[in-house]
Amino acid sequence: MSFRDQPSLVRDACGKAAPQFVWFVLLLPWLAALSLASATAGTPAKIDLNTFDSLKRTVALPDGETLAYVPLGDPHGPAVVLIHGYTDNARDWVPLVPYLSPHFRLILVDIRGHGRSSKPDCCYTRFDFAYDIKLLLDALGVAQADVVGHSLGSVIAQTFAENWPERTRRVVLISSSAGPKPGAPVSGALAGYLDQIRELKDPIDPDSPFMIGWWSSPTPVDPDFLRRQRQDSAAIPARVWQAVLEQGLDPMFASGELQKSLPRLTAPTLLIWGSKDPLIPAELRQTLREGLPHAQVKIFDGLGHNPFWEDPRGCAEVINAFLTAAPRAGGASP
Repeated sequence: MSFRDQPSLVRDACGKAAPQFVWFVLLLPWLAALSLASATAGTPAKIDLNTFDSLKRTVALPDGETLAYVPLGDPHGPAVVLIHGYTDNARDWVPLVPYLSPHFRLILVDIRGHGRSSKPDCCYTRFDFAYDIKLLLDALGVAQADVVGHSLGSVIAQTFAENWPERTRRVVLISSSAGPKPGAPVSGALAGYLDQIRELKDPIDPDSPFMIGWWSSPTPVDPDFLRRQRQDSAAIPARVWQAVLEQGLDPMFASGELQKSLPRLTAPTLLIWGSKDPLIPAELRQTLREGLPHAQVKIFDGLGHNPFWEDPRGCAEVINAFLTAAPRAGGASP
């Protein structure tokens, strides 16, 4: 297939395919122009979700798992791995990627148990997830990468950077936490959602009050995108939702291991939060800030748990600047 024949991924505000903009896995110099044109028009960039889903590939890993991923951008550029959160998939990053630098080699992953990756009964610790990422990079011949993670994906990114520092250039942790302070339980909205997850049964209704709340946002997000995300999330078996919680999140928060291991994260790190994130309030952010005192920090005022859906252009500007700038010693306060 020639470059000219590849499917159009980007659509204009009217839903028509943009004939001059083709996005697959080759060098995509139009991406910067798209961002500029979109900013001029004042409308968000739109990506055809069906075409995006059709780009997904799978790799059989040596640990017996199959991992799905979407490759985008410049195949010769610096590799940037994007790791989605709990019950999401690689489509999580669709609002953000039109605004990321076209010079990046983007690798958008479905973590185990999610999307089109395999869904074993075991194992779902942060180390299992991170080891999958390491094996995927081995399979793709990527010696070193920037690692961007959201929510659970940020814990995976942290774990990858701690265990394979030689494979890690820079780290971006979005809507992350090092867990509650020792002895303090998980509380608030996050505890409420986790209790509901423990009670989930198949089939999961994508339009139930729980799912609507799980995907809620304090600012508007494309409803078709959210609907597709809920549908894919509901297709994950309830046993996987619960296995991630019981094998991964519960013991991780109870042991305080995230805080204990943070000194091993030596790569330059950027922390991004929305100020109205109901799942990661200020006290859960603080444990991460204390553990990474030299990290750069950006808090988006008024945004929630998915700031890169709510303000993808603003988030991309911060991420692009961080990943392309020379590392600096001090942190930046919001």
